[in-house]
Amino acid sequence: MPELPDVTVYIEALEERVRGHVLEHVRLRSPFLLRSVDPPIVEAEGRVVERLLRLGKRIVFGLQGDLFLVLHLMIAGRLKWAGKGAKVPGKLGLAAFDFDAGTLLLTEAGTKKRASLHLVRGEEGLQPFLRGGLEPLDADAGSFTDALRRENHTLKRALTDPRLFSGIGNAYSDEILHRARLSPMALTSRLNDEEAARLFAATRDTLNDWIARLREETGAKFPEKVTAFRPGMAVHGRFKEPCPVCGTAIQRIVYAENECNYCPRCQTEGRLLADRALSRLLKDDWPRTIEELEKER
Repeated sequence: MPELPDVTVYIEALEERVRGHVLEHVRLRSPFLLRSVDPPIVEAEGRVVERLLRLGKRIVFGLQGDLFLVLHLMIAGRLKWAGKGAKVPGKLGLAAFDFDAGTLLLTEAGTKKRASLHLVRGEEGLQPFLRGGLEPLDADAGSFTDALRRENHTLKRALTDPRLFSGIGNAYSDEILHRARLSPMALTSRLNDEEAARLFAATRDTLNDWIARLREETGAKFPEKVTAFRPGMAVHGRFKEPCPVCGTAIQRIVYAENECNYCPRCQTEGRLLADRALSRLLKDDWPRTIEELEKER
């Protein structure tokens, strides 16, 4: 799922291409994409894009006349900039937004179509999309720590909870926790002040570093290689590959449709976190430490 760094770079690319331009037509290939009916989508047509916003992981087009198009790409939704009137891709295409300067295509891979589009009226129409999470790059250390300790969760869950922090998802939370040298399963209630400060710094540094990397990678082009699995990542998507800091094999926990990646030496003092499914299967044979795992291999 595109997260804060990816959405930021998407918005910057859109600023250059559609801000100040007229949205002439919206072509919906999938009727399931549009999740609102009032105002009708045709009211978005013929209006100038006055601003672009990020609400968490959503991209918002602020249109002339106090209307807002709210787009959530979810896991597999992606954007592509093409020539004016470009055809919507047959298999993956969900919609096309025709501007006087070109066409923005929306695609979604996979069979589960989860991307969503809403058209709402006025600032009050945006309120349902405001989850209340703190903007991590706008926060100071005190407000970050307060949000972190508001509820007792694992650090992984806290960072990815949109009611606590805005725009952080599965991929960048792994990277943040690795940089902070903290276990994803550590509880927020047990975090001391030094660890909280370390997590705050790691959050800001990781997000800022990746925004800079994506900007450099994209250059003047439109970002099209948006993925949660990037070669430069330290742990996310790198199961069994060596940690870039200590060389230990990266481990993971798989749950639901997500996974948590971590370095057992850098983050969990050599302990292997129990993968719920594998732990139940292997029971007493489940290795508890790096040494036990290496011995089995």
